[in-house]
Amino acid sequence: MRAPRPVRPPRTPYPGLRRSRPGAAGSTALRMPAAGRGQADPGPPRQREPRQPRRLPPHSAASPAAARPAALALVILLSFASRFHRLAEPPHVCWDETHFGKMGSYYINRTFFFDVHPPLGKMLIGLAGYLSGYDGTFPFQKPGDRYEQHNYVGMRGFCAFLGSCLVPLVYLTVLELSKSLPAALLTAFLLIFDTGCITLSQYILLDPILMFFLMGAVLSMVKCNSCADRPFSASWWFWMSLTGVSLAGAMGVKFVGLFVVLLVGLNTMHDLWDLLGNLSLSLVMFGKHLLARVLCLILLPVALYTAVFAVHFTVLNKSGPGDGFFSSAFQSQLIGNNLHNISVPEHLAYGSVVTMKNLRMAGGYLHSHWHLYPEGVGARQQQVTAYLHKDLNNFWIIKKHDSDTDLSDPSIPVEFVRHGDIIRLEHKETSRNLHSHQHEAPLTRKHFQVTAYGINGTGDSNDFWRIEVVGRKAEKLIRVLRSQVRLTHVATGCILGSSGKILPKWGWEQLEVTCTPYLKETPNSLWNFEDHINPKLPNISLDVLKPSFAEILLESHMVMIQGNTALKPKDNEVTSKPWHWPINYQGLRFSGVNETDYRVYLLGNPVIWWLNLITIGLYLLITVFTAVALKRGVQLTSELKELSRVVLRGGGQIMLGWLLHYLPFFMMGRVLYFHHYFPAMLFSSMLTGITWDTLLKFFAGFWTPSATARKVYGAGFLALVLLIIYSFYLFHPLSYGIVGPMASDPSSPMAGLRWMDSWEF
Repeated sequence: MRAPRPVRPPRTPYPGLRRSRPGAAGSTALRMPAAGRGQADPGPPRQREPRQPRRLPPHSAASPAAARPAALALVILLSFASRFHRLAEPPHVCWDETHFGKMGSYYINRTFFFDVHPPLGKMLIGLAGYLSGYDGTFPFQKPGDRYEQHNYVGMRGFCAFLGSCLVPLVYLTVLELSKSLPAALLTAFLLIFDTGCITLSQYILLDPILMFFLMGAVLSMVKCNSCADRPFSASWWFWMSLTGVSLAGAMGVKFVGLFVVLLVGLNTMHDLWDLLGNLSLSLVMFGKHLLARVLCLILLPVALYTAVFAVHFTVLNKSGPGDGFFSSAFQSQLIGNNLHNISVPEHLAYGSVVTMKNLRMAGGYLHSHWHLYPEGVGARQQQVTAYLHKDLNNFWIIKKHDSDTDLSDPSIPVEFVRHGDIIRLEHKETSRNLHSHQHEAPLTRKHFQVTAYGINGTGDSNDFWRIEVVGRKAEKLIRVLRSQVRLTHVATGCILGSSGKILPKWGWEQLEVTCTPYLKETPNSLWNFEDHINPKLPNISLDVLKPSFAEILLESHMVMIQGNTALKPKDNEVTSKPWHWPINYQGLRFSGVNETDYRVYLLGNPVIWWLNLITIGLYLLITVFTAVALKRGVQLTSELKELSRVVLRGGGQIMLGWLLHYLPFFMMGRVLYFHHYFPAMLFSSMLTGITWDTLLKFFAGFWTPSATARKVYGAGFLALVLLIIYSFYLFHPLSYGIVGPMASDPSSPMAGLRWMDSWEF
């Protein structure tokens, strides 16, 4: 008796997808369709031969090798042409050129300065200026200052060069992830014709340098992943080492380079986890893989990053505007600083004129000035602050608490200040005494206010302070620079300190000084005496305890981190919030305000940026759709299997990069600007290229024959490219400059293009 014919499974509604046979082994895995009928199936009775699945257009295959060099050459040509066009315009300082151009000058002149970012980017700008003939004499005082005869094009050209190289790096990354030439070209066009990327690449800024190293790290990581089947080969070592070098470069330009370090770190952990699960790999070989990654991705970047700071401190050996941010011991190494090869009285005496520096990182000098605390802020007495720069208002005279004798009289014998003495500190410029009382401090709750009080040194008992040397006994002398002291207010028992908080405009944005009732010993409440003037005492040469390189490196990082968190916007400066960035909500004025000015406005090409934003949502939908299909046991054809690999693996890496370079800004307390989003924008553009290439291939698969599918795919790709180029044609004046009517005037080249009220062009 013949067995009944098995029921034919329902046809899947998705072209190119087939359900696995019920009960077949591995029904939930991605599997290739059967190659033929050459072997008998030992399982259930053979089903009717399924209909041949619809093939995707040939574009899904690897792109012809012959076309790739020509495509890369086109990308390089367009990228350099768009970045170097009108590079010298405008011939005046634009936006943050006033900072980074000035810092390049400091390197040329070997003058020490302080900045919240690591030094590599500024060093490279200074080197570019030096090699191109710039002499470092332009002051870079404010935006709008004309360069005149100074050679500034070399520094702009260096940044434009790295900004131009950025596009080929992105192109090669997408090509490696997707194996699709159209996807790589589409991504390249997104960046070539983005007005924001062009603007950011044409000026003396850190951003093109940062993004160059960032994309160098991503490309090297992807290339190294492609060499996974050839571990320890020359190409494998090369790409892994280049990843480490690029990580050091990104971190050496800005601390946000840490985000790409996290991306590479997560990728490395994933690789090692896979290797650990490979039972054919011995533990000895796994150990070699681990050591190779430690060497190339940890030790090499750390060594290079440290070397950058070694060069930085070696080159900047002259005293400059950044001295006051660092400790007295560090300053003593700077030529021209008043502590360099210092010769001063060693021990503190009554009548000495001194400066006191707080020992917390970037704690500043004890400072006062004629301005009073405003109404409603404690007692309306003279302000006392901590000031980061050297200034005449930092000087104080040490006096006895119970005597007004003129100690400058040569006939009066010298009396040294000792541990445990009660003293008064009279401000030299205003003749008022350091004073505290139980009024609350301006910013720090439960701390007492510190003021300067009295007339010509005459005050009250709230001017008395007990001076104590840390770790010393009574009667011991106090040494300049070396002794760490605390000042205890006699009347209240609180301790003089600097909270590190920045005062409002009425306090000139200097640091708050308070008297804390909490007796816990911290650097905030410790001071040392730096300058010491007393003509009645002999000067001796003090060989200051020079800090080691490790101590200097640690101190510089603490100062940079504190400076980053304390950044505040300048007057009339446009800041933004992270949610503004993907929607291109508001740009930045680089140059000019009025109709007669040469106006440059940093704003992303809105068509590209909104396309990127839409694509993020599309990508998430595609990912969910693919995951559900696989979970339900839908079998993929070979073409769709490759597309799903590109979307899930390649697109997943890019999506992770976007998240890592965007989400952390929501947790930052510092001031934020629009240009902070551009590293994340690189990843969203790569995701757009991969996603739309995948979508076009998928929908072209509905068409037969293959020639029609190719035409559908080509038409979709061409439409996207033409849309990108046309939008660039509309908005390119924002990058290359406008002179004339504003956008509200019908005769303006930007008339009708102010699509959002928040755009200020």
